[in-house]
Amino acid sequence: MKNLSRRELIASATALVLPSWSYASQLPVFYRTPGCVCCHKWSQLMGSAGLPVDLRDTDNLDGMQQSMNVPPELRGCHAGLIDGYVISGHVPPDDIKRLLAEKPEGAGLAVPGMPMGSPGMDVDGTGEAFDVVLFGKDGSSRVFQSHS
Repeated sequence: MKNLSRRELIASATALVLPSWSYASQLPVFYRTPGCVCCHKWSQLMGSAGLPVDLRDTDNLDGMQQSMNVPPELRGCHAGLIDGYVISGHVPPDDIKRLLAEKPEGAGLAVPGMPMGSPGMDVDGTGEAFDVVLFGKDGSSRVFQSHS
């Protein structure tokens, strides 16, 4: 067995510690209006699905979504970027996983408004049908997934 030099020992120990620190610092950042409880619930569901996010408050959510090119009619109550795609509103984690696997041409996914029954907006198992919309950088959009 080889004896490790002090430098090799420190490098090995650092390699064991850094991945968790690096991963935490690279979580996708999502923005919400301060105090929005449903956004917090959505972020917890994302983490449970293996897609943890760093949820932060902003007083300018509309301006941030405008800078992400989310069409006004598709904006939700939180927004951020995952792997270069914009995610706006209560998009189900499984739909985000599908987006990342299929990598369709488009800017991102949106669930406009705050439909009851969407992730983070579920109350006693009741809800309404809603669509997840794939929108393009050119302003185009189409239904990516319907939920009922």
